Formats: sequence, C-alpha cells, structure tokens
Amino acid sequence: MNDIHATGHGTDDQLRRSLGIGRRGFLGTCTAVAAGAIAAPVLGAAPVQAAPAPGTPGKAKGHLLVPEDKRGIILYTVRDATGRDPLSTNLPSGFRAVFEQLARFGYRQVEFAGYGQHRNAPGGASLESVEGARLLRRWLDEYGLRAQGNHGFIPPSWPLTTADLDTFKKHLEIANILGMGHMGTGGDPTGSSYRADWDVAADKWNAMGEIARRAGIKLYTHNHDAAYGFLLDGGPLDAQGRPTRSSGIRKLEYFLSATDPKLVWLEMDIYWAHVAQYKFRTYTAHDGSTRQNIFDPAGLVARHHKRYPLFHAKDGVINTTNGQGYDMVPFGTGVIDYTTFFSRVGHPNYHNPMVEQDNAPSSTDPAQSLEHARIGYKNMAALRRK
Repeated sequence: MNDIHATGHGTDDQLRRSLGIGRRGFLGTCTAVAAGAIAAPVLGAAPVQAAPAPGTPGKAKGHLLVPEDKRGIILYTVRDATGRDPLSTNLPSGFRAVFEQLARFGYRQVEFAGYGQHRNAPGGASLESVEGARLLRRWLDEYGLRAQGNHGFIPPSWPLTTADLDTFKKHLEIANILGMGHMGTGGDPTGSSYRADWDVAADKWNAMGEIARRAGIKLYTHNHDAAYGFLLDGGPLDAQGRPTRSSGIRKLEYFLSATDPKLVWLEMDIYWAHVAQYKFRTYTAHDGSTRQNIFDPAGLVARHHKRYPLFHAKDGVINTTNGQGYDMVPFGTGVIDYTTFFSRVGHPNYHNPMVEQDNAPSSTDPAQSLEHARIGYKNMAALRRK
C-alpha cells in the first residue's frame, strides 16, 4: 500500500492508489459526496468545509473543537473493510490493514463494533478472546491508535445468569487488554415507554456498572432516537393498568436521573439525537392537554457533560419524507451544526467523538467506506470555534 501522510492530507492520487481504485471511480465517489452536500437545505449552518491544505494562510484560525488525540471512528463505519477477504482484493482488509489506513488518515482512536473479521485476515475470523485481544492491542500500538470503547455484550437477562455474568466478565477482560476506558452496547436499556420498566433497567445497569467499575471500565449505553421519546408515567391507565400520558420527561433523561453517575455513562449519537428533535416535539400531558417540548441535544450534554464521555459524530441532510427528518451523509457534508454543538458542550479534552456513517459501505464501490472515513477525518479536523 502506498503511504498517505499521517495527518490525512495526502493527495487524492495517493489515496486513490492506496485504496486500489481507478481515477474514474474515485472522482465518481467524490462527486456523489459533493452533490449530496450541495443539494442539502441548510439547517442553522452551512456544511463544514474540508480542512485547508497545509500552509494555507488564514484558514486555520480559532481553537480546535476536537483535539487531534480525540479524533476517532467506530469501526462499524468500515465494517466491509474489516470483514472482506484479503486474498480477493488489494484494498485494506481485516483489522490490521484497516488500522494502518485509518492511522494514515490521521485517526488516533477507534471504537469496536465486535471483534470479528474475515477468516483469511491475520489472526483469523474471531478475535473475541484473550489471545485475540492481545493481537489487536499489538496492532493498535503499532499504528498509534487507542481503543476507546466497544459495542459488545451486555447481558440480556435480569437477574443475571451465571453464563451471562461470565461472558460479561470476559468482555471486561478483553476491554482491559485493549486499553479501553469504556465498554458499552448499541441498544437501549429497554424498549419500553413505561417508567416501571426504566426503573428495572436502571437497577440492572447500576449492578452491571458496579461490576465494570471494579474492572476499571466505564459502562455506557448508546442510543438512537426512540430513547428520547417521552416517558409514559401518569394519566388514565389502559386496560393493562399502564399509564397513557406523560409528564414531559424523556425516557433517557429519566434513566440519567435513576442511575448512579459513578456507574453508568452514555454515548450520544448526535445524528439520532437530531432525528429525535425532529420526531418527538409534543406529548399528551397528565391532564390531557397537548404540550410542546423541543429536544435540545447539546443542552442535555451540557447539563450532564461528565455522563457523556463518547459521541457518535454522524451527519445528515434534510429529508422530510422518510419520517426521520434526515438522510445520512459523510461527516461534515451535511447540515447538522457541529461547530455549534461542540462549542456548546465544551470540555474538548474530555469528550471522545467517533465518526460514524451507517451507510458508508457500498455494494458497488468497495473503496467507499474508507474514502468516507477519510472525508470524515478531514472535516472533523477542520472544526474550529467561531
């Protein structure tokens, strides 16, 4: 693989060659990304511009909103690259080669989404073991990367079974070998809207958080839009004796109040939080009236900033026809105002934003996810305080 400068500012030709794609395919990818950004309606701010070339005068003024050592990516974004057969392509394949490429772009942190890769990649198909973790740690160290978290195993049962507890502890051991400060999941604590179920979830997470704390790990939950819907906690009861109306408290806000801040942390997916802002705007109060409450993602983090050590930094363009309000695009090419968000939440040396794009892998362009990872890094590095 040809080298790309470690800051991520290598030439397009260098990147194209390193990813093994032709110039026409590379330009097509770039054109599609640019078209998505141009076509997007502006919501509060223009899309973030790519980082200026080294030596460009007057373009890098202002304070960095994301310090260099905090720029990360969740490997789910490039899952096609970690999962493909290295014997069938010249593209980076498997964990080790993908780590090398991400480090060349400039990333310094990664978040895992499991420990599986193609069986022909170095280390074999599954690295979900003590031996596999040691191998992964050696590669991370080799390329100057730090593992910051993992979307892995959280026991589904409550109370915990012996088997689930043993598996949970194994994952904590793997996290320690990898040098992670955090371990979590991509699922909500509960899919329910009822306060009683969130109370049970809080008890479970407090118990698991205590186990994780003893292992030196912070346990976190990663949430999409549903968790920011309104809690059903009062009003007339339905036929099953459950409440039908809300006090206006959002489910995850209640979870924050019901869990121990020394035991349970959260990872905000900023994109999905903005989807929740679009979707969950009104609720039926206990007295039957309809009330408005617009969700403020940055405000929630600012009030509880120590509970949010991790973010997913994911971007979108406006789409009012899909029920979510946005379509995903590479980070920095959409309309979510990350300059304002990161400025409002503050504490740049505490929070760890991970670039994520669920739809980065392409069935027709195998180099797309890594190219979008490069774009994401450049745009994250370009963020400056106004």
